[in-house]
Amino acid sequence: MSDSELTPILRRIADVLEKIHPAATKTPDFEQATAFVWNADKQILNAVEKVNRVPIKLLKGIDLSRDTLVENTKRFARGFPANNALLWGARGTGKSSLIKAAHCAVNDDIKELILIEIHREDISSLSQLLPILRESAKYRFILFCDDLSFDGEDDTYKSLKALLEGGLEGRPDNVLFYATSNRRHLMPRDMIENERSTAINPAEAVEEKVSLSDRFGLWLGFHNCDQDTYFEIIEGYAAEFGLEIEKERLHAEAIEWSVTRGARSGRVAWQFIQDLAGRLEKHIP
Repeated sequence: MSDSELTPILRRIADVLEKIHPAATKTPDFEQATAFVWNADKQILNAVEKVNRVPIKLLKGIDLSRDTLVENTKRFARGFPANNALLWGARGTGKSSLIKAAHCAVNDDIKELILIEIHREDISSLSQLLPILRESAKYRFILFCDDLSFDGEDDTYKSLKALLEGGLEGRPDNVLFYATSNRRHLMPRDMIENERSTAINPAEAVEEKVSLSDRFGLWLGFHNCDQDTYFEIIEGYAAEFGLEIEKERLHAEAIEWSVTRGARSGRVAWQFIQDLAGRLEKHIP
């Protein structure tokens, strides 16, 4: 066999070996950014130059959750014990915004706090990520998974349970896990009920399904806001971004906008402000 015929075969063999035993992941330069996104396919951390977040002062109606999460984050950043946190509740109520805002607020005072986003479908790759973070003892890492939930026969939750608390090595001291979900127990009720009805031991089956949420020491609930809070959010955004409009007109248009969306929430308020800024030809930084 000639070299020209052998070379493509050797390349294919090398590609297969690379997939079976991928190259060791290099530790990134954590000085270049305070936020990263985990790319599980390439096993690399991509730096985020500008994080999409709202200043914490503009998050209204969630004072208790805000103060609790910020305090927990501060303790962790200072090297003291802190809890994994699950932020659960209605859509668009500020769960992911609070995590990003809390990281920014704490990192302004206490450096070396890194936020790393991991996608829900990449949870099983945490076993490759955690050793990298464990070796970077100078830094403190918050792993952030948005919209975490499990359905059907998905058993990824079992690996997450082990990585959070149950594995032999345990979670590295410099790593904390924050997640958001619309579900308090991360799984739909019908999935849990199905386990109860079909299992030989219903109690044990249900315990297996709901025990993942028990791995989170902090449970912070979020709910749709009332009208006064909705107005407070709208007014805060308008003042922050210099949107000059009469208060009565602002309230009237905000109510009309919420009616068309069928809800009042922080997300609906932000979408209204985006629309208002566009009509007033104002830029939002």
